[in-house]
Order: sequence, then structure tokens, then C-alpha cells
Amino acid sequence: MQQLNALIAEAKNLAQPSAAVIEVQRVLQICNACRYCEGFCATFQSMTRRLDFNSADIHYMANLCHNCGACLHACQYAPPNEFGVNIPQSMAKVRLETYQTYAWPAKMGVLYKKNAIALTLLTSSAIILFLFTLVMWSGSLFNTNLDGNFYAIFPHNSLAQLFGLVFVTMIIALGIGVTNFWRSISTDPLAAGAALDATKDVLTLKNLGGGHQQGCNEADDAFSLWRRHFHHMTFYGFMLCFAATSVATLFHYFLGWEAPYSYTSLPVLLGTLGGIGLVIGPIGLLYLNLRRHELHGDHGQKPMDLGFIASLLAISISGLALLAFRETAYMAIILCLHLGFVMGFFLMMPYGKFAHGIYRSAALLKNAIEVRMGKTVSVGAD
Repeated sequence: MQQLNALIAEAKNLAQPSAAVIEVQRVLQICNACRYCEGFCATFQSMTRRLDFNSADIHYMANLCHNCGACLHACQYAPPNEFGVNIPQSMAKVRLETYQTYAWPAKMGVLYKKNAIALTLLTSSAIILFLFTLVMWSGSLFNTNLDGNFYAIFPHNSLAQLFGLVFVTMIIALGIGVTNFWRSISTDPLAAGAALDATKDVLTLKNLGGGHQQGCNEADDAFSLWRRHFHHMTFYGFMLCFAATSVATLFHYFLGWEAPYSYTSLPVLLGTLGGIGLVIGPIGLLYLNLRRHELHGDHGQKPMDLGFIASLLAISISGLALLAFRETAYMAIILCLHLGFVMGFFLMMPYGKFAHGIYRSAALLKNAIEVRMGKTVSVGAD
């Protein structure tokens, strides 16, 4: 009943457009008349298939937007023009509403409004303090006779059960949220090949190519592909770390090969490469984020963006340090830090910047379906 009430409330919210949605409706009407940016990205191509834009359309197109900035720098109606067309900023504000509206449980959507940096640090700090307490109680804090074996401090099965529970909870929360989002934005059947098209767009980040695939605009009109490159390093670094954990799990449970693994083993090599990617990528994104043009995006969301980057850096740096010092007296301390950062990150995943990748993937799937179906102009209604 509670979930039903939440969905009813959600439907009412979408039936009564917010100020952010109304602003996007306004600027898209101007864009649809101008169409100078028609070939820039999937967002504008989707726009040309519509004459009017209801709230669901706006939420879909906002998540289809990759905030490359090309349209802002190309637009003759951008500020200081009296029309004040700013697609990147307008879409960013709607994306935040999407995360809040479809968060599950619904009350957790308020976390997107909080200071994400402070909230992430608080969550991780509480977990780290708890882990430190356990290690000190066991007398293993400065034990040098562990031979690099993490599980001599925290039993493997205990860690697997704890992180498994957190991981499953995160998957359920994100899964329900994006399912509700999908039901709101799409009624079309899944066209053959659309999932493959969307997967390709996700993996290549095609829509971070900006106008005519020349790249994003950062601080000025110059095009750059660095945002795409740093996103790739971050994403594939994360996936390599996930692969390392998955391979280690197979080694432990199916082959009976227990950690610690050698520096040349597959789990360690995958984790090392992933960790390096998760250092270079987030540092690059942080640099670009801090120097972007002041009209790009929603500055109110910077704490969420920076909190996400800080979490990834904390995980990757502590993970690489743990590998480097795993046979020293500092191993237990670094292990507590690393596990705390990882646990805090996973707990916040459904209610932080990570969610943008999930909702954007759903929007890319809808776009792929529309393209496959050869959809033509339609009129929406609120």
C-alpha cells in the first residue's frame, strides 16, 4: 500500500510540471523551431520527433542529455540573449528531480538534496570507526605475522555476507527506481536490436562527442574529448575492479584457491589496472568539473558531483595502498580505511551521483527503440 501511494504521488508530480520541467518545455520549443543543434546528439534528435513535450518526455530527454555543453556554445539564444536558452543547465535541474522522484524507498530521495560530500564522509567514517574497533579488540591492528592475508583480520565469509547484503540492497533500490522511471517514460515494445544499440552507446559514450563528435566544451568554445576519455577510465576502471572481485570469488568458492593471491595473479592484475583507472579518471573529471564554464550544469549539484569523485578516489587510492603495504604492519589500518570507503560508497550508490549512469542507460534504451521503430513526430500532453 505504501508503495502504491508513492507511485500515485509520483504520477501527480509528473501531471503537475515543476518549475524545472516548465523551463525545459520553454527552451525546447525554441530549440525545436531553430534546430541548429539538430545533429549534435541524441537529445536533439529525440526532440525533433516531438511537437510538444509532456513531463515524462522532459524527464526522459533530460537523462538522455550528457551535458557535453556543445549546444550552449553554439546557441544564438543563449545568455545574455533575452530568450536565455541554456539546455545543459535546464536539463541538469530536471535530472536531479528524476533521481528524487523515482528513488526507492521514496523517502530516501531527500538524500539527493543533502550535502553529498559530508554525507558520504560521515557514512564512511562511521564504518571505518566500527572496523577499527573490531580490529583493536582482536589485537590485530599492528600484527606483522599475517603474510598479507586480509582474511586473517576479517573472516572471508563474514565480509562476503556483509558486502553481499549491501550489494543486493543497492541493486534492489536502483532496480525499483529505474523500473518506475521506465514505466513512466516508455510504452513502446522492445525493438529487436535496440538493447544492443543502447549498450554500444553506453560503452562508447557516443553522446559525449558533442557537436559533430568533436568533443565537449569545457571552459570556452574549444572542443575537447578529455571528458569522454576520463569517463571511460573511470567506468572501465570500476568494471575492472568489479571483475577482480568476481574472479577472486570464483577462485575461492569454486577452485578452492584462497587469498592472498600473488602480484601476477588475475585478480590482482585486474584490480591494479582498475585502481589506476579509478585514480586517473576521477582526478581528470575533478579538474574538468572545477574549470567548466559557469553556465554549464546546475551548480547546486556540485556537492553531489564532488562527493562521488571523492568516494571513487578514496576507494582507489586506499585499494592500491593496501596492495602495496599488505605485508607490512600498516595493512590492518589501510584495510579498515579501504573497506569503510567501499561500504560507504555502496550504501550511497542508489542516492548519489552513481544513479545518473543507470537512468541515462534507460534513456538511451528508449532512444534506441524510437530510432529502430522509425518514430516520427508525435504530440505529447500533460
